[in-house]
Amino acid sequence: MSEADERTSDRIIDGRYRILREIAQGGMATVYEALDLRLSRHVAVKIMHTMLAQGPHRAQFEERFRREARSAAAIANPHIVQVYDTGVDQGLDYLVMEYVHGISLRRDMARQGIYPLKETLRILGEILDGLASAHRAGVIHRDIKPENILINDRGHVEITDFGLARAAAQATLSSTGMLMGTAAYLAPETIENNEASPQSDLYAVGIIAYEMLTGTVPFASDNPVTIVFKHVHEDVPSLAQACPGIDPSVAALVSGLTDRSPENRPDDAGKALEGLRKVVRGLDRQAMDYVLPATAPAAAAAAASGQPGSANPEMTEPPRQAATAPSDDSEDAATQTIAAATDPEDSDTVLNVPAPPETDDADAATRRYRLNDVDTPSRAETTTVLQPQDPTASPADTGLVPASVQTMQQGAETAKPKHRHRGLIIALVVLLVLALAGGGGGAWWYYLGPGSYVALPKPDDISCPENQECKVIGADYARYASTLKVAGIDVDTDYDFSDQVPKGAIMAADPDTVGAHISKRGGILSLTVSKGIRQATVPKDILMPDTSNGKDPLQALKAAGFDKIDHDSSKDQYSMDIPEGAAISVEPAPGTRTRHDTKVSLVLSKGRMPVAMPDIIGKARDDAKAALEALRLKVNYSEDWSDTVPRNQVISASHQAQEQLHWGDAVNVVVSKGPQFISMPDVKGKSQDEATQILQGYGLKVNISAPLGNLTHTVRIQDPNPGTQVKVVNDDGSPAVVTLTVV
Repeated sequence: MSEADERTSDRIIDGRYRILREIAQGGMATVYEALDLRLSRHVAVKIMHTMLAQGPHRAQFEERFRREARSAAAIANPHIVQVYDTGVDQGLDYLVMEYVHGISLRRDMARQGIYPLKETLRILGEILDGLASAHRAGVIHRDIKPENILINDRGHVEITDFGLARAAAQATLSSTGMLMGTAAYLAPETIENNEASPQSDLYAVGIIAYEMLTGTVPFASDNPVTIVFKHVHEDVPSLAQACPGIDPSVAALVSGLTDRSPENRPDDAGKALEGLRKVVRGLDRQAMDYVLPATAPAAAAAAASGQPGSANPEMTEPPRQAATAPSDDSEDAATQTIAAATDPEDSDTVLNVPAPPETDDADAATRRYRLNDVDTPSRAETTTVLQPQDPTASPADTGLVPASVQTMQQGAETAKPKHRHRGLIIALVVLLVLALAGGGGGAWWYYLGPGSYVALPKPDDISCPENQECKVIGADYARYASTLKVAGIDVDTDYDFSDQVPKGAIMAADPDTVGAHISKRGGILSLTVSKGIRQATVPKDILMPDTSNGKDPLQALKAAGFDKIDHDSSKDQYSMDIPEGAAISVEPAPGTRTRHDTKVSLVLSKGRMPVAMPDIIGKARDDAKAALEALRLKVNYSEDWSDTVPRNQVISASHQAQEQLHWGDAVNVVVSKGPQFISMPDVKGKSQDEATQILQGYGLKVNISAPLGNLTHTVRIQDPNPGTQVKVVNDDGSPAVVTLTVV
């Protein structure tokens, strides 16, 4: 019995989620629609496959599954499927996610085929917006493809499969060497080095954009090895080849996303989204209305398969077809799609597409009719159709419809007569309306010719060599802004620091050449103005170890904006008072404000110096004290009786000899007071001097008595008597007294 069979509609996960039906199965988990009994809402529950939970890499899969669940749940973005809950049921990890009402982009591709440029850019923008939030949270999707892009019932994008895809990829790549992902969307670095980065996600997004605009992926084959080889060794074909007539900036955008070198792609989805918005701002309405001509998908498929001139017969699915032609009583399906995308709530918030100006009916007809909808063999013939003609002549007499177009129309009547006749009629009506409205030449001048753009003016403070390209870089922004305002050019201004360009001067522009054309319909000049040399300030508290800057001075200087930090670890010093890693000195001084590229010299503390405990056992107290203090150790002395260690010698210490200590460590030392009791020795018959030396050696005080004179200096009587137990030191601390009587 399969896992799907085991999970019937009666099963309740963790006492809360009632399984309703299976939605899909993947290589790592099965997804079900479920009802949250606690909140009475429909959710999607993804349950890890039993084979992974019981396999040899179980711990890795489970740990990464949970960690990635937390990462995905931390991403707050309307274009990311939200994670609500995670847990374990019957030994299997599960995720509870938002249930999206809609279809996958893959199903939408199968239904729609080729997408208009505006709809493609809108969907692309929402994908990048969602991925930007993920990349900021440190999460890489690793498996971006149309199956993981959901289109909800409002037409918006929601990206799914964040958690498990990354968890599975990490486990298998590190333990089994398997390459996880879908061949058609894998980045070259992932194939070659098993490396995944934000740029890898962007590569897959670029492939999706290519597929939406052309109806096929750039590399197509029924053999995944062939596809993988092409991704690694061949450049993705330019959209300029696959989509004749598409705006060059769009082709450049997709080429930037699909560059074989990740270093040449944007750093992350946020940067890619900025580039997309910049492209959209530069497109006029005619460029946004672009749709691949009906004859082009076969050529695009042939290019993807590597077989010029024909579609690849080995493709696993049929080539994409253009959207079905509308009936006579409905508008063009592609036009309807674009119209929906121009709704402010659906598109402008992501793409920042400027609202088009109001136009008359003739202009609207021109926008709805695209010459590329007719099977024209080249753009040159398209231009011929738009040339001004005598309004009194018939279309056939004036040559408004080229012979090649007429021939192709006749051949197409058998397949789609209604569509071809309708397209030709619209073309003739448009051209006649333009002619009757004041002449085709005037309309061309206003919509396509010099009247459609403004030439970028020359700044007054820039000198340009004669007959050479002239740039606006270096011009004073304040003065040039007035010139641009008079010229009626909209400006998008950004500011950045520069070590070379003076403050207030233009350091970058798009376009940047005097005379460049800027469209009057939504065209924008992007300028970056220099803020001068970036300044930085040495933190005032960098020498205070108890502050955050003082605890990590290197990071503090980097955060302050300094680029040249001179720290030689060999010059760091030991310190009795400054903790390890804190700053001992800094130059320039704390609080100094200077250029960001000024060299800042830093000496750090290595903390208290390590020292070895000296051997002081049996040493005289004064000798031991000198040895310990030389090592900057703090010594605590105490005294004790000892029958074996002479008085004022070290009995013991709190640390053994050669034990590693540090400056300032405490050492406890015990010094001998000598024996506490002795058995009085017998010194009778000994000379006075010898007896005195023996008794003083025990710490006793000797008193000499000579009542009959001291002629022989010989001890005759002693008090206390020999063998008596004598306390060496009296209670008052004075030594005990022994009286010797001599003759």
